[in-house]
Amino acid sequence: MRVNILGVTVDTYSMSETAEKIKLAVSAQRPIRVVTANPEIIYASQYNWALKNVINSADIITADGIGVVWAARQLGTQIEERVTGIDLVQSLFPIANAEKWRMYFLGGRPGIAEQAVKQVAEDYPGIVFHTSHGYFQPHEESGILKEICEFRPDVLLVGLGAPRQEFWLAEHPGLTFVGIGVGGSFDALAGTVRRAPKQFQDLHIEWLYRLLKEPWRWKRQTVLPRFLFKVLWQRLKS
Repeated sequence: MRVNILGVTVDTYSMSETAEKIKLAVSAQRPIRVVTANPEIIYASQYNWALKNVINSADIITADGIGVVWAARQLGTQIEERVTGIDLVQSLFPIANAEKWRMYFLGGRPGIAEQAVKQVAEDYPGIVFHTSHGYFQPHEESGILKEICEFRPDVLLVGLGAPRQEFWLAEHPGLTFVGIGVGGSFDALAGTVRRAPKQFQDLHIEWLYRLLKEPWRWKRQTVLPRFLFKVLWQRLKS
């Protein structure tokens, strides 16, 4: 089931349901594209029809953030839990380890994806990894595409930042069975960026922790009240 939030159709799947659908896609060798939709990218799609089309054409669109879960409930649809990019990736590692998946990390500053793989491989030695940083030049892209094709990943994680990663995956179909835009997940996996403490996560105020640690993000955080207002306006109109 999906809920229409400002014109973006978000799936109501739980984390375990999303992971299971990805597992089935890999097992069936059926290519799918996954978008983790947070309030920021949903709000941005209001003013970018190409972005909205790219999001809505994905096979799975997760509720990335408590703001999206709240929005769905305001619009009459229950979403059990948020399915963020980093949490989804971490939920896939045990499955990938058991199934001996091949996973490609594309994105981050030079060295970050490699460090992330080093950390993950300690706990999940059954996964075969390959990496490439996200600071490639246009003339280098063909080489990266060739490398991905030769590696034949089951899952391609693209951390180029939104919305670049969403457009990039849509523009390059057929590279993998499952392609997921994961934002800054590689930094978190590598340990170069600390996630909010569990207390902040349980209270669904990770955004506040990030703002306290990185006050220069305040302009980005102003999207949230504008997103909430638009959702309430959508509810009023409906």
